[in-house]
Amino acid sequence: MVNKRFLAAYLAVVVGIALALIGCSSNSEQHASNNSTTAETLNTQGTLIIARKADATTLDPHFITNNNTSNYISMGKVYEGLVQRDQNMKFLPALATEWKQLNDVTWEFKLRQGVTFHDGTPFNAQAVQKTFARILDKNVGSSRIAVFAMVKEIKAIDDYTVQFVLDYPYAPLLASLAINDGSIISPKAIEQYGKDLAKHPVGTGPFSFESWTPGQEMVLVRNENYWGEKPKIAKVIYKIVPEDTTRTAMVETGEAHLTDQVPVSELARVQSSPSIKLLRTEGLGIEWLDFNVQKKPFDDVRVRQAIAHAIDKEAIIKGVYNDVGRKAVSTLSPKVVGYHPTLKDYDYDVNQAKALLAEAGYPNGFTTSIMTGDQKERVNLAEVIQAQLKEIGIDVEVKSMEYGAYLAAAGKGEHEMTIGSWGNATGDGDSVQWNIFHSSSFGDPGNHAFYANAEVDMLIEAGRRESDPVKRDQIYAKLQEIEWKDAPVVPIRIVDHLAIVSEKVKDFSMDPIGFFQLNKVTVEE
Repeated sequence: MVNKRFLAAYLAVVVGIALALIGCSSNSEQHASNNSTTAETLNTQGTLIIARKADATTLDPHFITNNNTSNYISMGKVYEGLVQRDQNMKFLPALATEWKQLNDVTWEFKLRQGVTFHDGTPFNAQAVQKTFARILDKNVGSSRIAVFAMVKEIKAIDDYTVQFVLDYPYAPLLASLAINDGSIISPKAIEQYGKDLAKHPVGTGPFSFESWTPGQEMVLVRNENYWGEKPKIAKVIYKIVPEDTTRTAMVETGEAHLTDQVPVSELARVQSSPSIKLLRTEGLGIEWLDFNVQKKPFDDVRVRQAIAHAIDKEAIIKGVYNDVGRKAVSTLSPKVVGYHPTLKDYDYDVNQAKALLAEAGYPNGFTTSIMTGDQKERVNLAEVIQAQLKEIGIDVEVKSMEYGAYLAAAGKGEHEMTIGSWGNATGDGDSVQWNIFHSSSFGDPGNHAFYANAEVDMLIEAGRRESDPVKRDQIYAKLQEIEWKDAPVVPIRIVDHLAIVSEKVKDFSMDPIGFFQLNKVTVEE
């Protein structure tokens, strides 16, 4: 009874705060979308200061395994790919001006002419070849090698035409080329820096890299030789500020211009301040509870199913997240290719959970732990799950750690349960399926559950080869049904992206992946 009262009290407090915030949320979000310029002078030569919770883990795009790090330098900042996507996830030209599929296994790309890398090296077919040879070189050890494992050869037809010849049809090729994984690197920099490329990024993007002091700040400057429309700001400074309230205060006082990874506990402050506004973007990512299925007792599917029944997602969405985001049933969000719209969820049923635990041999529960990054909502989520699982006799210790350390530990399997997520930068179901559920993706690539199922592997491989959209959807529907039954993860929330923005900033936006769109940003004097 004490545990039930604790849970009820905890949720009552956070729900009360949430309800108080909901009533005043619309005005701030409306202001964030009003980017019309005022009579004040816009400082197009100025500096944009972005306060961020977690530092980058590496600046080598072919070793980046999380969207937080990608958001520093990739996706149209320092690095670009052959193609890109707009706010509606439609494919657009980038370093390739056009493309076509010649047959099931051959794609041809016409490359943009007159483009140079930040070190002056010309961009051409040889640069594309050099980049992908590096990704696929086992001696380099890129974590992205699996993403392009189907690439058999890249042919340079001429200086500005390349053909990707594949070992087998790969439906999400464009989606993979449009994200961080497909970043094109200066061939000169590859030779010059080798493994030190992680500290010396050289791309073709609208911003070039100036400096990085790990744990403190990173500086990008406008690329004056950029092939496209040049950014309106001259410099971007990322400041690493782990404390949530400090980041908000920095934007409010003008020490910074914006911050992302905003905890819902800061929303009331945003609403009451005339100098800042809230930007909210519906995302593609999912947050979930991961089990390490190679450790007892989580090697027993009945234990995992019991926990799925014991988690009250509705209470979590309202209490922990202030109704920011929606309840997740699958690891794919509704906007992602392959989403299963009729997949059923585990009912919140404490009695069924207890029965499954008893059947698995744990009638009195057991002791375990949840490992999580130190984001406030993730810690709050872990604590609510801790309280909910106490109701079925499971005693959970919450282990919170710095985000980079958390990723490293989860990649090594140093956990029993984790609060995990996948931002799905591609917008394609293959991204989640391959990285989270395929047996070849254990550890750093994303399979923190260390889950292996031969049928699932076979279907994932079939799904990426299938070009017929209807048949692909059928494959992914079957996958989600198997994964629901096996429960290596418990999907909890479809993520919305939040940012706090100074009233002096105009034309800043985030895409559905949560990546900053900086080229049009201006800052008032």
